[in-house]
Amino acid sequence: QVQLVESGGGLVQAGASLRLACGASGRTSIIYAMGWFRQPPGKERELVAAVRWSGGGTYYADSVKGRFTISKDNAKNTVYLQMTSLKPEDTAVYYCAARTGVASWPIVDHWQFGSWGQGTLVTISS
Repeated sequence: QVQLVESGGGLVQAGASLRLACGASGRTSIIYAMGWFRQPPGKERELVAAVRWSGGGTYYADSVKGRFTISKDNAKNTVYLQMTSLKPEDTAVYYCAARTGVASWPIVDHWQFGSWGQGTLVTISS
């Protein structure tokens, strides 16, 4: 129902910044929330940040609070993840996700999101 395409990953040094973007298409009018997850090598997928599509509201994992900012452009159907002060432990494949049904906020579990992008690799060198 909703298709997602991420962009903006890459290789940077520790301390640098990157901005990820995720464009949504399809039935975007029914999006309730969007999130950014990441999956480090050999580890489980975890929520990084989420935003409610209408009315605002954001959520951040403790590990990225103060360093990452999630934002959205409803007119462009795009959500962004601005990452600053990057650390080697931020290295992961980052996935964009969308949920199309109303749920109790915040939404933090990957199974609560029904649409996923293909992922973009972020590598932070020390």
